[in-house]
Amino acid sequence: MHAATFKLPLCASLLLSAATSLAADDRIDLKRITPVAPTEEIPVADFFRPAMLQEPKLNPSGTHIAAIITAAEDRHQLLVYELKTQKVEIVGGPGDSDVSQVNWLNDRRLVYQLSKNKLYGIGLFAADVGSLDESYPLLQYYGSSLVGIPTDNRLRPLVWNRWDGIQLQRDLGVAEVDTDIHSTGKAVNLIAAGADWSGAMDARANNERHIDDRYPLPEQGTGVGYLADKNGRLAFAYAAVAGQTVLERLVAGHWEKCPINLDHTTIVACGNEPGQLVALGPSVDGKPRPLQFLDAATGKFGDILLPEKAFDFTGWVYRDPVSHDIIGAMSQRSGPHAAWFTDLYANLQKILNGYFPGLYVQIVGSNEAQNLFLVAAYSDRQPVKYSWIDLEKHTGGLIKESAPWIDPKRMQPESVFKFKTRDGRALEGYLTLPAGASRKNPPPLVVVPHGGPWVRDYWGYNGESEFLASRGYAVLRPSYRGTLGCGWMFPEEDEYDFRKMHDDVTDATKALVATGLVDATRVAIMGGSFGGYLALSGVVNEPALYRCAVTISGVFDWEQLIQDKKSDYNHFGSPEFAFLVRKLGDPKKQREKFDQIAPVRHVNQVRVPVFVSHGGYDPIADIGQSTRLISELEKNHVVHESLIVREETHGMAHLTNDVELYSRIERFLATNLAPLPPQAAAGGAP
Repeated sequence: MHAATFKLPLCASLLLSAATSLAADDRIDLKRITPVAPTEEIPVADFFRPAMLQEPKLNPSGTHIAAIITAAEDRHQLLVYELKTQKVEIVGGPGDSDVSQVNWLNDRRLVYQLSKNKLYGIGLFAADVGSLDESYPLLQYYGSSLVGIPTDNRLRPLVWNRWDGIQLQRDLGVAEVDTDIHSTGKAVNLIAAGADWSGAMDARANNERHIDDRYPLPEQGTGVGYLADKNGRLAFAYAAVAGQTVLERLVAGHWEKCPINLDHTTIVACGNEPGQLVALGPSVDGKPRPLQFLDAATGKFGDILLPEKAFDFTGWVYRDPVSHDIIGAMSQRSGPHAAWFTDLYANLQKILNGYFPGLYVQIVGSNEAQNLFLVAAYSDRQPVKYSWIDLEKHTGGLIKESAPWIDPKRMQPESVFKFKTRDGRALEGYLTLPAGASRKNPPPLVVVPHGGPWVRDYWGYNGESEFLASRGYAVLRPSYRGTLGCGWMFPEEDEYDFRKMHDDVTDATKALVATGLVDATRVAIMGGSFGGYLALSGVVNEPALYRCAVTISGVFDWEQLIQDKKSDYNHFGSPEFAFLVRKLGDPKKQREKFDQIAPVRHVNQVRVPVFVSHGGYDPIADIGQSTRLISELEKNHVVHESLIVREETHGMAHLTNDVELYSRIERFLATNLAPLPPQAAAGGAP
């Protein structure tokens, strides 16, 4: 196999087609798509710029590639590339809007989502190859998301709709959407000002309970999600009932509850047969949970698809592009792992591994003939780069690197760091050390617990870690008992034991400090969302361990969060209030517990500086969590800084705000992790 000459001509002028306010900001040079000189400090923006190209997908016959590209500031647009002629088409919404979730319906037609200001969805759009600039809306202001593309009628996809107003989500069920332009109305030129979108269904004008009677709402509770079978037909619904999620299956036009306890079962996807799922069941004999088949009608588990030795299965399945049967499973262990159930793909994986030495290679997709493949290759130092492989012609070539401005030679490797919790459990984290670090020259440390908490960090290139490492900091991203894949190790009640999660992070930090690889007198803790909670909890409960803390979009009082959700529940029917009460408890009956897990109530114990950041339109953790924290910091005379951006969401979605945030964090850490005088250093951190 040899490299071909073909490359997508995604030049800078193509990707940066519009002038933006960033041009006036000399910290952000988006015209440059090559690394800065080795003698220059890497700009903050380079670590956080959105990927130049992502999510490439082949149409069924393999004649065209669709992908999301970055244009202007950090706007995402749709690109379609014809392989034979190398013709490029690009389309995007007007102003501050972004394209996402692109899917081929057939060889010529696509559907995609369009969002505005990175805050809310405008709707679902369709486009045809050759006339992308005449994209037309199908559904507007419904909070729509694609459920499935029926193989027997691909031009009528199934879409889940939620009427989204201010603090309002209401299940409108699944609708079959006609993408035929003659049925939906007049085509719309998205680039033109004042476009007429009246041809689409508009939730503001159709504020009814249900929009498609062919697909009923769940029999019980409120629908919180839907699942199509392997052929794209509606098969399952998730419904929230009294704080518990139940699974229902569609039988002869109505829903029947499945005898499956979703507290102990994790659904991954539909299986190969009608009524079949692939899922993770309860842990047996304290062992990791494998991926296996599950009969939805009986609740009985069947054959194991992929066994696991150290982690619960965490990942997704890969389907044959024609039969849609499961032919592979991608799992996340200490690092990524591909398991194939057919010789074709197992052998192809071996070939690809040799073609991209030193990189992990993931098969992204193929045409239906399975002779043309798209692959992604990456490492802990190399951001993902996309390539094509033609098995018949034995050729291949690069499509595009996602971040060509990053020089892998200047990035630092990420290693697995193992530690034990105080109750004897073995957990892992990811450790990145800056250049020149050694026991003789130990660097300062920034501990970055992930959010969620029921998610996980992954091995691979991480812009935040590399940014901190480039500034001279070691970075530890520890797992804890809420981390996805680690649940089998702990009793069920630990899944919501936030204090024990804090203790796990403390144990990881102390274990790393004990190695001598980092400076024990210069340790900070930083996190976003639940990681922000853990950051504040760290400096409240471990005053001698950390020199400072950074919180981004955090939750600091769970009773306050529950009360916020209760208000939503009373007015709009949100199921989150009952769920939180069932899992965490009733604040009125368990005051001591909720007081213990509310670090904002104990700010008087904080002895180190705190940086607080939040977005004004955060739908997950209300900005009131951070404004209250700032008030308590002021009241208790704790040194602090803050960055509140009213137009932002959960974290900083706009690049300019992200750069401002991390520039401020850089200065904050430089000030508060400066070397201590020899006398103070001898006593450890203050």
